[in-house]
Amino acid sequence: MRDALSVELPTVPVLAAGPMPGELFAEVGRRIPGSDPANRPEPAAVAEFFAGTRVDLTIDDAVRVATDWAPDVIVADAVDLVGPLVAAQLGVPYAVVAFGPEVPEVFRQPMTDLVLPRYERRGLLPAPPVALLDPTPVTLQAPGWTPSPITIPFRSEPHSRPEPHSGPGAAAAPVLFPVADRRPRVLVTLGTVFGDAALLRAILDGFHPDEVDVVATVGVIGEPLADTEHVRFVPFRPMRDLLDGVDLVVSAAGAGTVLAAATVGIPMVLLPQGADQFINAARAAAAGTAVVVDEPGAVGPAVHRMLAGRDHFDAARRLSAETRQRPSAAEAVRALVDRVLQAETPHQAGPGHLTDSGHQGAERAGA
Repeated sequence: MRDALSVELPTVPVLAAGPMPGELFAEVGRRIPGSDPANRPEPAAVAEFFAGTRVDLTIDDAVRVATDWAPDVIVADAVDLVGPLVAAQLGVPYAVVAFGPEVPEVFRQPMTDLVLPRYERRGLLPAPPVALLDPTPVTLQAPGWTPSPITIPFRSEPHSRPEPHSGPGAAAAPVLFPVADRRPRVLVTLGTVFGDAALLRAILDGFHPDEVDVVATVGVIGEPLADTEHVRFVPFRPMRDLLDGVDLVVSAAGAGTVLAAATVGIPMVLLPQGADQFINAARAAAAGTAVVVDEPGAVGPAVHRMLAGRDHFDAARRLSAETRQRPSAAEAVRALVDRVLQAETPHQAGPGHLTDSGHQGAERAGA
């Protein structure tokens, strides 16, 4: 990720640690023969990837580079179990940042169970996080969901209104289709892991050629794809640029795309492929802002039906309005800094110190 991050965050150092995903997946396959945690996200295999293999193959490098850099707080995503263990080793507080709807208990508990012996082998105990930063609107959470007492909600936006991520000094997106005789515009993006030229073609073949104009991302697809009159292929770019002027999004239901579309009030047709995408798709469908399909040939007809009605568009606007009420990301960061400065946590006593509430906090965070 170093090269991509150097463009988006040019002043932020990247402290590389541990192997790349290919090596991790191969090791998971050796430890659990026949498993495939990316494409078949079963609890045991997912736990082995995040709480077993990734911790075992990454933790020593991560502790070394973190020790040299000397952080005051560590922020780890909701399924990263390396960050909290590094925090325990260094004796500093940590916070969890969610990337979408809460990870279900059926996945969280196996990860917690698997990582605890890794603490014990180092003579450490897990401490609770000081904060859970959460960008997900309540409407996209599971029924009956309640926020943790340590939750700091925020919306994904760089300015005064909810907006998806934009790059530094972002310029206006180029005009890809003529303004006159405007057709409905559809963004097709399969994300950073499941992009595949054959899958993309199968999706595009299902559109009626005279019904929509399509912008399709090809960031992880190696082979070149030629533009047509109604289809334009573009490399990955900030979501704000991709969503500008779009009426509908087709995606694999990655959390980033789902939250970005929800933020600006654009309905979706979702074709989940793996990982957390099935959870994201189910929650967006339950919110009324998405239709979920199970094969690429169903995407075009679903787009046709969605464009013929208004229900999904109305639901998407309501979801955007809900997002607008959440604190900004900048406010969330200030709240986190205040909490780190003011908290009287077990971390202040040094590495490995834990009160009884620590186990409960670690289990609640899932990481």
